[in-house]
Parts: sequence; structure tokens; C-alpha cells
Amino acid sequence: MHGESGVEHGSSRSWQCNAEPYLEPSHIAHRVERVKHTGGCHCGAVRFEVWNSPDLLVFDCDCSICTKKQNHHFIVPENQFNLLQGLGIINTYTFNTHIGKHTFCSTCGVQSFFTPRSNPDGYGIAPHCLDPGTVRSVTVEKFCGQKYEETMKNHPNIRDLSKPVAETHTVEVGSLHTP
Repeated sequence: MHGESGVEHGSSRSWQCNAEPYLEPSHIAHRVERVKHTGGCHCGAVRFEVWNSPDLLVFDCDCSICTKKQNHHFIVPENQFNLLQGLGIINTYTFNTHIGKHTFCSTCGVQSFFTPRSNPDGYGIAPHCLDPGTVRSVTVEKFCGQKYEETMKNHPNIRDLSKPVAETHTVEVGSLHTP
């Protein structure tokens, strides 16, 4: 099923604290195709580029802050993210362990990326803040952030998502719209 932007939607799965383990999806296990996604906040003051698969694994977390912000995000290694502009306009909110760095534009308030507690060596990118044309599909995974420690202990691969991966096939494209 394709949404207005031509992106395939509708694929989802749950990784809740009581869920059965599952096998890694092939697009995560073999991350060989990468495209340059660009994006930013609503007012345009914050802009970034990120290299990742055109097939996104997006986490829907139910921790206290993600619930309040309706934060959906995909995780990338730090070396696959580049802030193009807006460093001086970004504010950061932290709480509890202060490991997660919830960054947002001080002008429009949009959080287009942040440093997740689960992956402090990477970034959580809001897929809805990406410019159109480079996302082929989105798979949404429920993440039980209300029981963070238990979920992290039992999750099969979330910590690996922010580890640098060997580049085997990288594509810079203007658009990935399928016919």
C-alpha cells in the first residue's frame, strides 16, 4: 500500500516486553544499499543529511517522552549523519539518565533528530522530517520503552543499528519513486 508520497506503508511488527523473538529482517541484517536522505525542521533552520537504507525500520516507542511527542524514529550510526546547518539554533532537553539528548529547533520546536538512550553512539531520525523522494518503504516496530531495561536486554539487534557498517553499495539519488 502506498501513501501520498509514494512510500510503501502498512508493514509493522511488535517488539513488546512479552513478545516472542523474531529473526532480523533482511534489510537490517545486510544493510548493503544506502541512499542519501536529506531533511530538517519545519522552519528550515535545521538541515541534515543521513545515509541509510531506502527501506526504513522505524521504532514506535511508548516511553514517557516518545509518547508525549509521538516520536517515531529510525536509528543510524553517528558517522552516517551530517548536520548541514542549525547548530546554533538547536536546543537540547534531557531527563532521567541524561543519556538521551532530545534536540529540537528553538524557532519552530520540531525534533527532526536526537541522540537516543538506546544508541548514544548514533542518532534517531524522524522519518517524517525527511525530504520526499528517497524512502522506498517503512516498517514500524513497536518498542516497549515503559520497560526500557527489560526491552533492551531482550531486543535482538537495536544496539547494533548505531554501529558503523561496511559500505558495499552506496547510491546517491535524487529520487527513488517507483513506477
